[in-house]
Amino acid sequence: MSKYAILIILLLTITSTVFGKVAIVTSTSDLKSIAEMIGGDLVTVESLNKGASNPHSVETLPSYMLKVGKANLYCKIGLDLDAWAAPIIDGSRNGKLVVVDCSQNVPVLGKPTQKVDASMGDVHPMGNPHYWLDPNNGLVIADNILDGLISVDPANGEIYRKNRNAFATKLNQKIAEWKSLAAKLQGTKIVTYHDSWPYFADAFGIKVDGFVEPRPGIEPTPSHTAEIIELVKKRQIKMICMEPYFSDRAPKTIARETGAKVVVLPPSVGGAPGAEDYFTLFDTILRTLGQK
Repeated sequence: MSKYAILIILLLTITSTVFGKVAIVTSTSDLKSIAEMIGGDLVTVESLNKGASNPHSVETLPSYMLKVGKANLYCKIGLDLDAWAAPIIDGSRNGKLVVVDCSQNVPVLGKPTQKVDASMGDVHPMGNPHYWLDPNNGLVIADNILDGLISVDPANGEIYRKNRNAFATKLNQKIAEWKSLAAKLQGTKIVTYHDSWPYFADAFGIKVDGFVEPRPGIEPTPSHTAEIIELVKKRQIKMICMEPYFSDRAPKTIARETGAKVVVLPPSVGGAPGAEDYFTLFDTILRTLGQK
């Protein structure tokens, strides 16, 4: 075989990161939004979970394996939230895939201090995985994605770094704006359906006093609902906050018995009208809370 033929073969086997766009698949719409901002015009991004769907459980579909099979980069939430991604990644048979755990370097909240077992419900042994709901962790996510992009497409590293810096500048500006919007929410006591909101509450000075679920991932029971009703009355809690993918039956019962309002909050990009990207997600959440 001539050296020219060998050269042609080598050129044909160069990955799409040179002649096309970097293909990214993410577990959630939040990671998708940030990946799009860091990658810009050099990437295509698909999320396996949609913003109004429960990120804890996603069906392992052959079509998802095909998408991941064609990807250069997979971005996962980690902390056991998207354990469902493992069989999808394995089933993709993509030996060149780079997997980025976006929870790396996140200050994790809610790490169990005792051994976790099934009786505790859907408790995550590595800590609460809903870290993207503290906007300060948005930059940590961006840096993890940046590292992944540079690893698969080093030639465009400087562009990705510039996009990351632009993201950081806007994020810092928005955090200052959100802090101002959230000032009147400082100290507000709420009950949430699931333990999705500790990072958000910590970031904005809100206090989560209880949960509609008796244990994470366990359906509300009449006895626990009665306990929450008494808690809401005793502590004069005004809001029962819930995600859009849970039944509102128990929250409405609590509201009817206490006078509190049921507030549906989007925990992810695309989870409500207006929450179109990572920035407008927080705009939407804070505006919704501020109106109640």
